[in-house]
Amino acid sequence: MQHQAYQVKLDSFEGPLDLLLHLINQYEIDIYDIPVSQITEQYMAYIHTMQQLELNVASEYLVMAATLLAIKSQLLLPNQEIEAEEEVYEEDPRDELMRRLIEYRKFKEAASHLQEKERDANQIYTRPPKDFDELVGKKKEVVRGDISIYDMLAAMSKIFDRKKWTRPLETKIQRSEIPIRQRMDEVLLHLKGKNYGVPFHQLFPYESRSHIVVTFIAILELMKIHEIYCVQENNFDELIVFSSTQEEGME
Repeated sequence: MQHQAYQVKLDSFEGPLDLLLHLINQYEIDIYDIPVSQITEQYMAYIHTMQQLELNVASEYLVMAATLLAIKSQLLLPNQEIEAEEEVYEEDPRDELMRRLIEYRKFKEAASHLQEKERDANQIYTRPPKDFDELVGKKKEVVRGDISIYDMLAAMSKIFDRKKWTRPLETKIQRSEIPIRQRMDEVLLHLKGKNYGVPFHQLFPYESRSHIVVTFIAILELMKIHEIYCVQENNFDELIVFSSTQEEGME
């Protein structure tokens, strides 16, 4: 019997251009002079982490991976001597990718600006004044941090590096499925009372791949419903996970 893997599709992924833009911002790369070798290596590392987590990687990510590898190959080819009287202009293989990224960034910034305007508009009311004393004790809404799905994947890549997977392969396949709801409750229990948060890797105590995948999904679900949030002080620092309930209790 073949092991039943968790197949997950996450709505948090916005596409390969979004991932490339994330890498460019993270590594402070000049978008007009993209080091294809470096960006391809980092991009493939993210794809590998998605596959390790058994996520349903969209075909467009694989198409972009092939595009990056093709550009990298073109740049590695030696320049051909042109035997012609007139100088022939050769377009940089990176130019098309650069144009797409710049265009995507413009749309992304415009979308962000429109979202801000929508949030501002939602704060405008035209109804008469009303007594809000009854709402004084209402829980404060937890504001989501700026940790993206790609930051989470980078953290997961480090988790896989930590785990050596040294256990010998078993001759009999043992099916052990952990309910996501149960793992969510366990994560919340682990965070309870931790005023200074918990390092991301401490939420993955077992070397079982299925346990790691379920834990990752549980964390994403808890972030989605604002039960927990993650903080990263600087690029490449480890994520610190906090309970939103704990934060409210400290106010």
